[in-house]
Amino acid sequence: MRLPTEQAHHARQVLRLADGAQVVLFDGEGGEYAAQLQIEGRDVAVAIGQHMADDRMPPLTIHIVQGLAVGDKMDWVVQKGSEIGVVGVTPVAAERSVLKLVGDRAAKRVSHWQQVAVASAEQCGRNRVLQVGEIRTLATTLSEPFEGERWILDPDAGERLSALPAPAGPVAILIGPEGGWSPTELAAAHAAGCRRVLMGPRVLRTETAGLAVAAAMLGRWGDY
Repeated sequence: MRLPTEQAHHARQVLRLADGAQVVLFDGEGGEYAAQLQIEGRDVAVAIGQHMADDRMPPLTIHIVQGLAVGDKMDWVVQKGSEIGVVGVTPVAAERSVLKLVGDRAAKRVSHWQQVAVASAEQCGRNRVLQVGEIRTLATTLSEPFEGERWILDPDAGERLSALPAPAGPVAILIGPEGGWSPTELAAAHAAGCRRVLMGPRVLRTETAGLAVAAAMLGRWGDY
């Protein structure tokens, strides 16, 4: 089987792998395959060997619902969320989001973030790729069914993360943009059954908050 152009370039030019090198392939849906490179000129193929059922995802399923943020902050959330073990990232066009994306621009940005997730999976060794959802409003997100708990990070919340019991199922962590959630959004989240959670005495930046919460959760109830 021939490798796609991007992966072939990565193997030859970045990793400097030679003909006959032993590698591991994955399809992004769990498990992986032992394989051997077959390099001839610019062509890179692989001889696929035994399938290995090893799954490197943590036992606690965590989603990040992230208010759109400017610059490379969304890239950071997707990349580091993938390394930490987050299952998915849902971008939300929040009331206070400075970044505005619609139409083709939105689709292209989501596609870019998904490629960031793929590259991060290749780097960190996870064999299930983090899934980036389509950009939506908070109201739409809250109206969609979710089999688990929804937690919204709120500096004025009364429940500290360190005092919460272990969740019984998946958890979606709602993180506001640079300006935080608006009072209307907080009220809507509370009405939808979201648990208001306080991380600690310091206010975290939008690109830090979800990752910090996920890491803390995996330290208490996951595979850290």
